[in-house]
Amino acid sequence: MRAAVYTETGDPADVLRVAEVAEPHAGPGHIRIAVRAAGVNPIDWKIVGGLRGGSPDHPTVPGIDAAGVVDEVGAGVTGVRAGDAVFGHATGGSAAEHAVLSAWAHKPAGTPFEVAGGLPVAGETAVRVLDLLGLEPGQTVVVDGASGGVGIATVQLAVARGLVVIGTAGEANQEFVRSLGALPTRYGAGLVDRVRALAPGGVDGGVDTAGRGSVRDLVTLTGNPTKVVTIADFAAGELGVQVTTGGEGQAARLAEVAELLAAGRLDMPIAGAYPLEQIGAAYTESRGGHVRGKLVLIP
Repeated sequence: MRAAVYTETGDPADVLRVAEVAEPHAGPGHIRIAVRAAGVNPIDWKIVGGLRGGSPDHPTVPGIDAAGVVDEVGAGVTGVRAGDAVFGHATGGSAAEHAVLSAWAHKPAGTPFEVAGGLPVAGETAVRVLDLLGLEPGQTVVVDGASGGVGIATVQLAVARGLVVIGTAGEANQEFVRSLGALPTRYGAGLVDRVRALAPGGVDGGVDTAGRGSVRDLVTLTGNPTKVVTIADFAAGELGVQVTTGGEGQAARLAEVAELLAAGRLDMPIAGAYPLEQIGAAYTESRGGHVRGKLVLIP
């Protein structure tokens, strides 16, 4: 099959190329899909860039997010069959014509493959961080980085759960954040005062999706470090906040994402769709940090 591969870490534009590689196959508990769209996440270019370990010892396919049509079902798998449209987490890389999934959910018929392909990591993460906060309808949550992929999903999920949401973003994205159902404000210096003006009754939870140093402000706003979750500030655990990068239960969280998609309560803007041959350009754009929504690859 055709796949994007790299054999050494470095600038994605330099080390990624498209090559013919052996097709993967679905082992026990897994399924294989013909990939229709593969999402781009910051973790992808961080791994390719060597920020999460050394160079691979063989040609390696990057990517986690994938959506497509099932063409192999591994032993012990139930509830899915060949021909079903699904989205989920790839093991062994998603930037290819075929990918093996370790966790998945059925794609709603009305959801484009590009949207479904850009949602697995962002959507699953949004469910996970809000579950960790355990907030009740009517309570207030601050989402720092509300115009990025995870932030967009988290805001919409929080609104669907009946929370009052304050979302931070740059000046150009204030109205976009408002369109998601949040009260927008700018990130950065002065955040505590701006949020208190929007939520005089207090803040019950905080989510840091961006790692821009907001965790201390979120702790100040909530008054309780255990009511703050970060996915991007890995040193913040010293403050007593919850740091999360994954865990069990991915399939159940993806199923919740699928339900919200089907109900029209969740969407993901696609900022760009790149052919597989332009994966280096896609990763470079993502690394620039100004993408509203998600970038996807089309094998």
